[in-house]
Amino acid sequence: MGVSKRYLHTDSVNQLADMARILSHPARISILNYIGDCDGCLCKDISEKIQLSQPTTSQHMQVIRNSGLLDSNFDGKSQYYTINKERLTALKDLFQDFFETTEQKCC
Repeated sequence: MGVSKRYLHTDSVNQLADMARILSHPARISILNYIGDCDGCLCKDISEKIQLSQPTTSQHMQVIRNSGLLDSNFDGKSQYYTINKERLTALKDLFQDFFETTEQKCC
């Protein structure tokens, strides 16, 4: 695989590419949709809902968590996941700015 040469691009372009990579897997989008419908979800519940094994679900959730889109809280031994609304809003704004700017330039 070639070098991405991230230094050639602006921070916002690199950030947009990073977030697009995170959203590029259907399981991750399904996970975010399901968690968005819940008021705190367990990994076990998420894996049952999206019909993936718990280890596979955990791997996808780790990618999402590393992006800052998920918050987690413990209740005893159980870890509940919620959407980080501030990060989700920032992501929405990032994509919206990209599409608005691109549309203005081309159309």
